[in-house]
Amino acid sequence: MDISLKSALFCCVLFAVCVSSYGQNCHGYSFTSNKQYSLCSDLPVLNSFLHWNYDSATTTVDLAFRHTGTTSSQWVAWALNPSGQFMGGSQCLVALQTSAGVRPYTAPIGASESMPQLTEANLTFGVSNLSATLEGGEMIIFAKLQLTSEFLSTNQLWQVGPMNGDSPGMHPTSGDNVRSVSTVNFASGETTAGGSSINSRIRKRNIHGVLNAVSWGTLMPIGAMMARYLRVFKSANPAWFYLHIACQTSAYIVGVAGWATGIKLGNDSPSVQYDTHRNIGITLFALGTLQMFALLLRPKPDHKYRLYWNIYHHAVGYTVIILSIYNVFEGLDILEPAKKWKRIYIGILIFLAAVAVILEAITWIIVIKRKQKTSEKNHQSMDGTNGVNGRGPHHDA
Repeated sequence: MDISLKSALFCCVLFAVCVSSYGQNCHGYSFTSNKQYSLCSDLPVLNSFLHWNYDSATTTVDLAFRHTGTTSSQWVAWALNPSGQFMGGSQCLVALQTSAGVRPYTAPIGASESMPQLTEANLTFGVSNLSATLEGGEMIIFAKLQLTSEFLSTNQLWQVGPMNGDSPGMHPTSGDNVRSVSTVNFASGETTAGGSSINSRIRKRNIHGVLNAVSWGTLMPIGAMMARYLRVFKSANPAWFYLHIACQTSAYIVGVAGWATGIKLGNDSPSVQYDTHRNIGITLFALGTLQMFALLLRPKPDHKYRLYWNIYHHAVGYTVIILSIYNVFEGLDILEPAKKWKRIYIGILIFLAAVAVILEAITWIIVIKRKQKTSEKNHQSMDGTNGVNGRGPHHDA
């Protein structure tokens, strides 16, 4: 292949890439209705774009919200919310495909709604010329908004979710679906991805995840391993007990900090709930607190209730460890961090499991050998006693 042909092919490929990339940018997008918008923004997640014209004389905004990759089994929504970067209190424009065709409507979300239903109703500002189209996998919502001053520069949210028959179902509560928020200034044309509120919430979620993975998910199992395996070695007594207490107490303190962070996150985001993760977290806090009180009520080794205390302590302890590990994976699925973090935690668990298997084998070997030695000593002691009593001087006499 000569150089000129290679150059031509390279130019064609480069042109195709540029056209493809350009098509994913709001600038230069051509609406089939020949509508023209002077301002637009590439929204950071969920393949969404916002186009608008602002009329300062009437404080109206003529806009078009686009979502690419839409199927007939999905709904899309775009909203404004001056009260915060969350769904509660949002004023939404919704579009979905029903058996009767594409249906656009308005849906305000109550400030206290934990599970938004997207029920049709009027918004707090005027909406006219509302329409929607679904063509070539792209849903577009058109509308003209009569805005008050508090909505001219505010938070915007957008969402995509599955259909439940002809009604919108619950959208995913993780990944990009919880990052679909930014600020928009219709007058200046400025948009800011995320914002201090959403960034702060993501930071708190990460702190919550790290604290719980380290405490309930790592330190608790290590503390249990110390109690089970170190006590077999006579040289480790009573050091194993203090190491066990130190490890479990540290895990509890750090875990409570992580639990409190999770409670705060739940209060800050009433519209987003993770019932399984939350309920397990509450259960872990309750059981962990009971274990701390049990430590204060620990009977002496020869006490008649010590057996029952041991059963309780071990049962609750292993329950906490199992629930903790399960809930860490629940949290990882919610946070959706880089895959390496999940792999790292799995690696830690595999390492701890391997150490436990090795120590379990060593423990049984030591225990069996000690029993054999004890049995031999008892047997020798009994033989010696019989020899003295049965074959001693009295027998000889």
